[in-house]
Amino acid sequence: MTYEEKAYDELMEWQLKMRKKGSFVQKFSKTAQNKMNQLIPEKVHKLLTEAIKAMVKTVLTGSDVISKNTFPQALHLKEKETLINQQLDVYRKTAVLEGAGTGAGGLILGMADFPLLLSIKLKFLYDVAKIYGYDMKQYEERLFLLLVFQMAFSSNEKRRETLHLIENWEAERKILRDVDWQSFQQEYRDYIDLVKLLQLFPGIGAAVGAYANYKLLDQLGETAIYCYRLRYFRNLGNIKDYVEGYDN
Repeated sequence: MTYEEKAYDELMEWQLKMRKKGSFVQKFSKTAQNKMNQLIPEKVHKLLTEAIKAMVKTVLTGSDVISKNTFPQALHLKEKETLINQQLDVYRKTAVLEGAGTGAGGLILGMADFPLLLSIKLKFLYDVAKIYGYDMKQYEERLFLLLVFQMAFSSNEKRRETLHLIENWEAERKILRDVDWQSFQQEYRDYIDLVKLLQLFPGIGAAVGAYANYKLLDQLGETAIYCYRLRYFRNLGNIKDYVEGYDN
């Protein structure tokens, strides 16, 4: 099989996996988290929503200035994904060091891990979009990036909703004006709450922080590859025609 054929088959398997309903444990956990969230006053939810919204927009706005990364022109899928995996390795190592450092620092530094890790994740996605040649000055491209982020760190139900938007992006981009920021922050917090809570405990915080950040970057890397791969193949049209032309 060519790289493209194998990648396309993997993409189909991933889409099926993303459409599966969650296990009993996942459903129970999400129900418990929803009940806990209902106990939090609405004012607190609004404050968290605005805080994360501001954080995300600040990183996205400044990434074109902060990120000095330049990438060679990648014409084919294999070249693009090789570059992405190289960048993932760099960001994963950065996240591991950050998680170990803040985890070893107890409660105060542990709380600082949240915005730092969020920044690392968004900058990685920014590089992925650049490798694919998308213009991140376009508002729609930043929305797509946030959908990829949400795809990586959401419950099964929200993940299926987001997958639909990504699969139909060319149509959705014309009508989608913004993400649901309250859902965005709540899904993200629910996804990482337990592991980040363990990171605050003295003695184990550094190890937990390093391991958790490694796994979270892995999750984001896999999701980003499949989401942009999906868009890549959708833009090509008929994959069989493309693969035959590539082989010749």
